[in-house]
This record gives sequence, structure tokens and C-alpha cells, in this order.
Amino acid sequence: MQQHAGLARVLAGVRVIEQGTFITGPCAGMMLADLGADVIKVESPEGDPYRSYQGAAYSPHFQAYNRNKRGITLDLKRDGDRELFEGLIRESDVFIQNFRPGTAERLGSGAERLRALNPRLVYCSISGFGRNGPYAERPSYDSVAQALSGFLSVVVDQRDPRFLGPALADAITGIYAAYGILGALVQRGRTGEGTLVEVSMLEAMMHFAVEPFAAYFALGKAPSSADRPRLAQAYILKTADGRLIVLHLSSLEKFWTGLVGALEAPQLASDPRFHTRQARIENYEALRSELMTRFEAKDLAHWAERLRRHDVPHAPMNGVHEVVADPQVAHLGLIVPVESPHGGDRAVRPPVRYAGEHAQSVHAAPLLNEHGAEIREALAAGVRWPVRG
Repeated sequence: MQQHAGLARVLAGVRVIEQGTFITGPCAGMMLADLGADVIKVESPEGDPYRSYQGAAYSPHFQAYNRNKRGITLDLKRDGDRELFEGLIRESDVFIQNFRPGTAERLGSGAERLRALNPRLVYCSISGFGRNGPYAERPSYDSVAQALSGFLSVVVDQRDPRFLGPALADAITGIYAAYGILGALVQRGRTGEGTLVEVSMLEAMMHFAVEPFAAYFALGKAPSSADRPRLAQAYILKTADGRLIVLHLSSLEKFWTGLVGALEAPQLASDPRFHTRQARIENYEALRSELMTRFEAKDLAHWAERLRRHDVPHAPMNGVHEVVADPQVAHLGLIVPVESPHGGDRAVRPPVRYAGEHAQSVHAAPLLNEHGAEIREALAAGVRWPVRG
């Protein structure tokens, strides 16, 4: 297994088989691999469809969620490959799949069968809507889960509804799956027995939107997308040079006072519409209009300096290319090299530090069947588990 330079490999020795496609399963596998688990991605001979998401067989989308893994192709309809797969399962700690309900059983990798092979196995099943129920057989993708869970209703403008850019439901579900797996591994440490971990995209996204649901249960009114920025006193404003800047005043009066000072606009403080936080919430659009007028008069650099000087929470709305060049990002070492790259040679490192240390690099996502020969040879030689040199 590759060494993560500068990072305590807290999951060293944990063996994971991931039979995942697209994002949810691969994201869960990546989360474990980033912490040092030895993750082998098992693909059909045709490969994960996400490989060719934008042409070729090694898309940046595939690279994003499959780093720090090894890859092998297996045709589970063939006796030899099925036996090799079962050998991997017997020596594994975790198995991850994100097929529609019933597919894993048809492939011979259902929970009951694999856990019979290895009672210590933590088996993680990721689905769209759960194992059973009225929606269980429906196909589900990121946008479907965002919509059904209520998440979209609290983040998009109902007057001009548009999807958010990233595949949030997919990635969030994968992260929740990894969280569930880690809990199951802790439990296994106490009991010696594995278990079945299940998470659906619907469940994950409803939990992720826990605050809007809590507000609904407490107040009896469904939140809208306008509620959060209004209550948080958050604004997106355009500056004279056409840039966008974000303010977040929260509930502390000192930030409002700081903003008034940065704007040199005492008349805002004395305006009865904005005199208290509650008044500013009730007159959110009026205050937004006032701020827009003022911020459009000067460029972003001017306002960033003024807001920094008055300790007002703010940030430019950076493009990805600007984030990569940001001094705080550089200070944190968030961009690291990719070892043995087949595509992009840089990546965003895992965000967690242990004892102050973070990963100094990541390993490239595998090419199709890149490690197939070494894994097959090691198992044929009777090695308990094939280890990367």
C-alpha cells in the first residue's frame, strides 16, 4: 500500500474491496483510502462508466473519486474470477457497493453471501431510496435525490430554479457511507463481528438538511431558499470591477458595526429599518439594495481591505483557478502532487490532520486493471494480501 507522506495512516491494515461506480461508492472508498486503508477497486471488464464521462477512459471525474486505490477487473460470470473475488473477500475488512437493490445479489456479491464467506466483513450497501419501499426499484441520481429530499427547495431560487454545480448528493452520500463504515469497524473491534451498513441518497440528504427540518418541526412552516441568507445576514454583492464578494454578518452586532465603519455610512446605522438585527432581517432586501449601491462604487480590492480592517467576515467569490493561487490555501498545503499521474498531476489533499500532520501527496486513480496482474500473482502465490511496494 502506498505511503501517505506526512500523514498518520490511521486505517493502515484495513482492507477494503469497492465494487462501486460513478460517485457514491467510489467516494466512500476514497474517504477510507485517504486515511490509509488499502482499497482495491473491482471493476467489470468494461470498467466504471464514470471513466468515460467526458470521453476517453480516464476522465477527471473518475480521477477525483478514485485516488489512492488499486484497480482490478473481474468478470464474476467466470469461475476463476469469481474464486479470486471470493479470496479477496475472505481477507477483507470492508466491502462497498452502490448498485440498485437486487443487482449485487445477481452478481454474487450480495450481503448474505459475502458475510457468510467472512463473518467479520463490514458490508456497505448504498442505494437511491433504500433496500425496499415504494421507491426502491426506481433509478436515482444526484439531482433526483436533491429534489426528493427537500434539499433543493432550501438552496435554489424558486423564481429561477437552477441546479447547483457539484454533485452534492452523490458525494455527501459517499461521505455518510464512510462514516457508517467507520462506526461499524469500531463496533467490530468490540464484538469481533461485522455487520451490514446501509445508506440511501434520500436518507443522507435529509440528514444533511437537518437544520431546515428542525425549523419546520419547531415552527410549523417549511423553510425557503431565502430564509438562510436572510437570517444569517449573508449577502453576495457586485463590486465596481465586476467581481463578487460575500459578506456574512451572523448574529453578532460587532459585525454590523464593522460593516458600517467599513462603508463609512453612519446613516445606515441610524436608519430605523436597520437599527436592530431583527429589523435588518425583516428588511433584508432593502438593506441588500443599499449595500449593492455602495459596493458597486469601488473595486473588490478596496472593499476587501476595508472589510479586513474592520474585522467583517467576507471573501471574494473565487473561481477554482483563483482558489489554487490563494495564499491561505498555499499556507495550508491543500494542493499536493499526484504520484505516478496518468492525468492531472495535482490534487486537493484530504482535509484532516492528525497530530498536526497532513498528506503531502495522493496516489493516482488506477487505470483500468492497472494492478490486476500483481493482485492475481500475489493471490496465486498464497500471499494473504497483496501489498503495494
